[in-house]
Amino acid sequence: MRVVHIAYQQLRRYGKSRVSWARKLTQGLIKNDHFVEVFSDRDVAAFEAPFGIRDLGIGKSNKRLLETIDAVEPDLVIAGHCDIISNDTLKEIRRRHPKVVIAHCNNDPLFVPENVERIKHRAAVVDAVFVSTGSRELGIFEGLRARVYHMPNPVDPSIENLDNSIRNDLPIDLLFCSNATAHSKRLESVKWLKEKLDNECNFKIYGSFGEPPVWGREYDRVLAQTKMGLNFNRQEGYYWYSSARMAQLAGNGILQFTHRSNGFDELLPPESLVYFDEQEDLLARIREFNADNAKRQAWAARAREFFHAQMNSRLFAQYIVEASLQNTFSHDYFWARDIRPDERTN
Repeated sequence: MRVVHIAYQQLRRYGKSRVSWARKLTQGLIKNDHFVEVFSDRDVAAFEAPFGIRDLGIGKSNKRLLETIDAVEPDLVIAGHCDIISNDTLKEIRRRHPKVVIAHCNNDPLFVPENVERIKHRAAVVDAVFVSTGSRELGIFEGLRARVYHMPNPVDPSIENLDNSIRNDLPIDLLFCSNATAHSKRLESVKWLKEKLDNECNFKIYGSFGEPPVWGREYDRVLAQTKMGLNFNRQEGYYWYSSARMAQLAGNGILQFTHRSNGFDELLPPESLVYFDEQEDLLARIREFNADNAKRQAWAARAREFFHAQMNSRLFAQYIVEASLQNTFSHDYFWARDIRPDERTN
């Protein structure tokens, strides 16, 4: 199959990039033997604009995408986080190529009102939408043109290539990385934990409280030293929603603590992620696993094995293709057992 994947490729970061689920999708598509042409809307806009001012290149980026589509003649267009590309351009793609299927992937949370509106906007013109929140929360998109599905955050063995579950020489006991503060009070919990654990373990925080964030190889090196991590979302309680942090930690064999209200205990195997309800509960669980290295290793290994076997980029990409084209599923995707590709989510 021929695929055009519209996704920000971070070209102007020149290697100092963030871990990207979009890159994992591209790699999964290629591993499944699809021809993939990637179009980085933001980078093209900047490269084509006078003086490199990206906003001046928006029109040119849309024009270049149409040129790319005409040249590639794809069977499937996947539009990720590409706000520079207008709905009118997607409509024009369909007019020029009536048989093409167009899907939108959105990995942002539904507790951000602007993102809900962004999804509704795309759903008015595409065939399928994939959202990183579980299907139980997707009723707000009923009645729109597109079929709406849940998608997980995948791992890729070339990116999540560590196995800290087998190591006993890791200097960082607990890790939290984030520089996002909007729509969230999670730093209050991080600060409270830091005060409680200050004399008990090496708790490293990056991107908050005056500590600079880490990207690219710096982030890789931090992960390579870490036993356990906090999987704090900006808000909790959204069914099967987590940031990509969950896959990054689990895929590298790093034990993670995540809030029970997100319902991942219904999705993932037991004794893989550590769930908590309240701060005191979390504190007790951190102390428990920090004192029991064998238990930490066993749980982290179970999570890593599951993510790499069942939540990898190859299966993720295969699912996106099959659901977009409404093909019968070729695999028992454990996150999609409540749907049939030829129907809307139940």
